[in-house]
Amino acid sequence: MTAPTDDAAGYLGKEEAPFHGAKLILVHDGRLLTYLRDDRAGLPFPACWDLPGGGREGDESPMDCALRELREEFGLALPPSRLEGRSFASIQHPGWRSWLFTGQLSPAEVAAIRFGDEGQDWRMMPLADFAAHPRAVPQFRELVRAFIAAPPRPAPAGAARRP
Repeated sequence: MTAPTDDAAGYLGKEEAPFHGAKLILVHDGRLLTYLRDDRAGLPFPACWDLPGGGREGDESPMDCALRELREEFGLALPPSRLEGRSFASIQHPGWRSWLFTGQLSPAEVAAIRFGDEGQDWRMMPLADFAAHPRAVPQFRELVRAFIAAPPRPAPAGAARRP
């Protein structure tokens, strides 16, 4: 398996191409779903605040990777139609891509969170707090800053309704 180029535009639409992993920016009422990473030797970014997501397993697609990690870490199952994704340059594996998915959580979904066995704690953290937090994973802090600067536009009224 060869690493994809760092050309994001050339990578989109090729979700079967090699990638490192997937992360999620999931927001409710201006707050971001985050978790505090474990604090142990050998773990990248120990005791730092992180976004849901993780590494690819087998030949899963970027969406499958993101949704599996979300189920494992928070006990949530979102339909793929609720997420928008794009690739970004992987920091851990230079020359490879990772994926970022964004979406909204409902109050019921936040209430239904069941924290898994990875990490020390979880929090619905204000977006600006994560973007400025000295213990947030640096590259994801940057992704959240970009999200704040250019949030996804809401769908036009009635766009979700079926005819």
